[in-house]
Amino acid sequence: MMRPPGARLALVLAVLLCLGGAALASPRAPTAIARASRDGASAHKTKTNALPSDAALERMGAVIGRIEIQNKNIFDLRNPKDDKPIFRLADRLHRVTRRELIEHQLLFHSGERYSRHLIEESARILRANPYFYDASIRPVRYHDGKVDVLVRTRDVWTLNPGLDFSRSGGKSETGVQLEELNAFGTGTDFKVEHLKSVDRTTSEVDVSNQHAFDTWVSVNATYGELSDGRLRQLIVNRPFYALETRHAGGVTLIDSTFDAPLYDRGEIIDRFQVLNRLYQLYGGWSTGLVRGWTRRVSLGLTYNEHRFAPAPLSLWSGPTVLPANRKFVYPWVQFDWVQDEYAKLRNHNQIHRTEDFDLGAYVSAQVGWAPRSFGSSQDAARILFSAGDGYWLSRGDTLLVAGTASGRVERGILENGVVGASITNFAEQSSHWLLYSTLRATAGKRLNLDDQILLGGDNGLRGYPLRYQDGTASALFTLEERWFSDWYPFRLFRVGATVFFDMGRTWGRAPLAAPSLGLLKDAGFGLRFGNARTAFGNVIHVDVAFPFNGDSNIKRVQFLVTTHRDF
Repeated sequence: MMRPPGARLALVLAVLLCLGGAALASPRAPTAIARASRDGASAHKTKTNALPSDAALERMGAVIGRIEIQNKNIFDLRNPKDDKPIFRLADRLHRVTRRELIEHQLLFHSGERYSRHLIEESARILRANPYFYDASIRPVRYHDGKVDVLVRTRDVWTLNPGLDFSRSGGKSETGVQLEELNAFGTGTDFKVEHLKSVDRTTSEVDVSNQHAFDTWVSVNATYGELSDGRLRQLIVNRPFYALETRHAGGVTLIDSTFDAPLYDRGEIIDRFQVLNRLYQLYGGWSTGLVRGWTRRVSLGLTYNEHRFAPAPLSLWSGPTVLPANRKFVYPWVQFDWVQDEYAKLRNHNQIHRTEDFDLGAYVSAQVGWAPRSFGSSQDAARILFSAGDGYWLSRGDTLLVAGTASGRVERGILENGVVGASITNFAEQSSHWLLYSTLRATAGKRLNLDDQILLGGDNGLRGYPLRYQDGTASALFTLEERWFSDWYPFRLFRVGATVFFDMGRTWGRAPLAAPSLGLLKDAGFGLRFGNARTAFGNVIHVDVAFPFNGDSNIKRVQFLVTTHRDF
């Protein structure tokens, strides 16, 4: 399979730079079609209908015939275990996703040439929607040169009226909200929320639709009143929604004011007010999928301004060191290379759900020039880079590697440079047991005062207060033994459990921060509750963590309740 010139080299260099020279080699993952047979996709050939193979259908020039859509409600009332009064009421109250919305997200239509690739990618697009629990597409019969296709989806409950609660790093977050993720079956997300977090109280109205007016245009509008400012946001975007998408474009308008606290040892060490304005316009072009690769070019124009002022005395009375105001107005160009290589897995990051793992390589590079003549505060070159790849190892293990780099160059000096990398391994022990491990590292150079590299209970070091350590570099290693049970209480939740170990530290002397406490370690255990019937937070985490070291002021036991998309 061909790769663009330099793609593999760029990825390897990114990982070597970020992790100090760790090299690895592994066999490439099998092709998407070969892997499909491993995860049960052998239904592409059904003996009862005597279907030719996918390769044979494509070789014969078969075309798509009838497209049948079966969108199931939340509960299967034909199953006696689901045929309960409360479940019947939920199905009656829930508006099933409109057939037109599902049809619009299919990359194939009746009369077009049959393509296994387009069927698989369409299924991935459907599964990415939060209002579906699962989605599958398969051919069901072949006749007169035509292939009839069956599209199956299953809705989840999308109305969320009630209370929010989460706790991590010794701090709690509470709120009330009313949210409907799929209003009238149109895919429209409408949310009214009042949230009290560790930093501020927020009252917000948010409306979004990823397929506005039955198109591929997504629209998101947010109006928020904060205890320390405001938020106004409008994003209209037609993304590269598929590997064959030839055009993309969009506009982003964000105007916000808030107080930004700086943390160390879990406490605020400085606070100041930030005015942030981000306006961006871009357009993109692609050659489509060619020999397993998609190449894209995007051009854009960005206005990004940060202005700083002392926080009100009612919020902060300590000493304040203000960052320098900065404004950058710049055109930019971005190049993307994306490989078509996916695997369907189960019991990795979700509990008994189909998971689409992107094992293809990707490289993204953006370069912009912000001159003073455009109104920028300094002549600066802006740089963004990311790369990653996936590997299918022996015994079904999966390895993901990724690297990022960003910053700006002013007068030949790198400012606010940040380099990061991660290596993640999923070691399958059985269909119910999995050993998960990940190593993440970040390093900064001449960071903006308002940009911190933090490590604590809210970003992976679960036995410690949130935002506990501040530095110019950090590393975190996590090891988890994951258990995926068959327990299905009330036919509402899938249950799992984990035993974990975290180890991490920061380096360098960040402004205002106390010296690093060195290597911090914790261990603990927890339960996982996968939402099988609702769209709000795929996995609920309930953890108990025990720190091994740290200063004498931290609690010896940390209790965490959080909601995540992953295990």
